[in-house]
Amino acid sequence: MKKSVVLLVVLLLLSPVFGVYLANMVGYHEPLDIAGEKLNLTDISDEINWTFLKDYTVPGLPEWLGYVVSGVLGVALIYSIGLLLRKVAERKK
Repeated sequence: MKKSVVLLVVLLLLSPVFGVYLANMVGYHEPLDIAGEKLNLTDISDEINWTFLKDYTVPGLPEWLGYVVSGVLGVALIYSIGLLLRKVAERKK
């Protein structure tokens, strides 16, 4: 368990290198965004925002730190769901 937590922390800390720095360096865009542009669809993501962490950013934080915070929240959410499912499975035994 301890090794997996260390690995998760390392991956979370490295995530901005790939998701922010290198993505900006190579000009990466989400495939759905590219498909929308090719279909001449209008981008309304600024008008209709269904998430509080749009583009994995946190308002007021640098882009790289928002990326890490988004990753921590995502991992915590998935870990919590896993714990909940384990408890449900244990009750059924």
